[in-house]
Amino acid sequence: MTAETTLPQTALPQTAAPAEFLDAAATLLGPKGFTTDADVMAPWLTDWRGRYTGRALGLATPATTGEVAELVRLCGKHGVPIVPQGGNSGMSGGATPDTTGQAILLNLRRMDAIRRIDTTGQLAECEAGVILQTLHEAAERVNLRFPLSLGGKGSATVGGLISTNAGGTQVLRHGSMRAQVLGLEAVLADGSVLNQLIPLKKDNRGFDLKQLLIGSEGTLGIVTAATLKLEPAVAARAVLWAGVPSIQDARKLLLHAQAKAAKALEGFEVLPRHSLEAVLDYLPQARSPLEGAHEWHVLIELVADASDAERLPELAETLLVSAFEEGLVEDATIAANETQAEAFWLLRESISPAERAIGPAMQHDISVPVERMADFMDFAVPFFESEFPGTTAVGFGHLGDGNIHFHVLAPAGSDGPSWEAGDGKAISRKVHDLVTQWGGSISAEHGIGQMKRDELARLGDPAALHVLRAVKAALDPQGLLNPGKLI
Repeated sequence: MTAETTLPQTALPQTAAPAEFLDAAATLLGPKGFTTDADVMAPWLTDWRGRYTGRALGLATPATTGEVAELVRLCGKHGVPIVPQGGNSGMSGGATPDTTGQAILLNLRRMDAIRRIDTTGQLAECEAGVILQTLHEAAERVNLRFPLSLGGKGSATVGGLISTNAGGTQVLRHGSMRAQVLGLEAVLADGSVLNQLIPLKKDNRGFDLKQLLIGSEGTLGIVTAATLKLEPAVAARAVLWAGVPSIQDARKLLLHAQAKAAKALEGFEVLPRHSLEAVLDYLPQARSPLEGAHEWHVLIELVADASDAERLPELAETLLVSAFEEGLVEDATIAANETQAEAFWLLRESISPAERAIGPAMQHDISVPVERMADFMDFAVPFFESEFPGTTAVGFGHLGDGNIHFHVLAPAGSDGPSWEAGDGKAISRKVHDLVTQWGGSISAEHGIGQMKRDELARLGDPAALHVLRAVKAALDPQGLLNPGKLI
């Protein structure tokens, strides 16, 4: 297979639905598990951002791994593409079908069982449809926790998080989903079930197949269950808010916090003055944690388990005092209680909706090497505001792991669709060019989906793209699993 080899494309007729397939699917899954009702399907045909809307032959919601396997075999027999879907909260259109209406949606939300929680081994085995918040609550009940969280925890599912290798606010300490998955169960394109749920610390029987499936966005197999790593519950936390004059100073504060707090450092988020002001306008009851204006703000979270809980307040205070002494912060405070700590985090988590309330923007989920992120921001913000007059460029997010959400807001009064199709598209192309030049990634934690597919093809390493295509062709020779996504 050469680097130029194209993947096979399905070619079902658009004029009539395959009646034999629809009857067989309905018989297999029953009325609870399969529908062609347009009103029932409608909410699942548009992505969370509202940028992509597709059509589907039907909506399948199987209840077991066995049903998923049977359905995949049925789809293979009839040549019907499959678009796997979890909570439909993805950011790149990866769980939305195309407009041909030839595919089925396979939503795993009915597979929502937490099969077991092993308190001794500190792990949970759960099905793909388990909602992240539900997993958090189940772990908390046995004095454990799942150390990955994000703003969409009330809708994001385990399967979707695995399929996109989701990140979140705790990657700095615990890593992305790749680091949390100890075992995996998935249905492959031929309907066979890959069962590697039992976690082994040492296993040299060839490729790590679970890692191949993590981040593959449903193009290589359909994740149906996983064994996930848990951590001891947090016994105490300290949430700090600091004002700094520049992103470079935020970077210095990060290094200082890593040196002083070590493994207690759970999160380190940055946001510019513009983002905080947007949130304060958006949330009438919200208040800035600090007096006065600061060009950049830093949100730091320190945590401790029961063995270190008593020492955490002193650690937090020592961290801030030493930061003041070294001239790293202009002002800072420590949340007095859990209510105030949650209020600090609400400011950070409300940036995206606050921006949407302002107007259209091109949003980019990017990463560059951690040590270069401050320099990248210092270059990129004035560059784009100069190249596209009237725009406002802002970056916020996870400075500690090199992942900044870089947004370019349209000039005031811009018409959203026309601006996005014109200057907006040009902006995104230049952002991706710049990130690539800086040795970074055009997708840090939200996946490629359909939104960045063509940009990955344009900018990706040819050798890496060749391997991606070869693996796809080998595991899904009919090209039925989530076609048109990722590659």
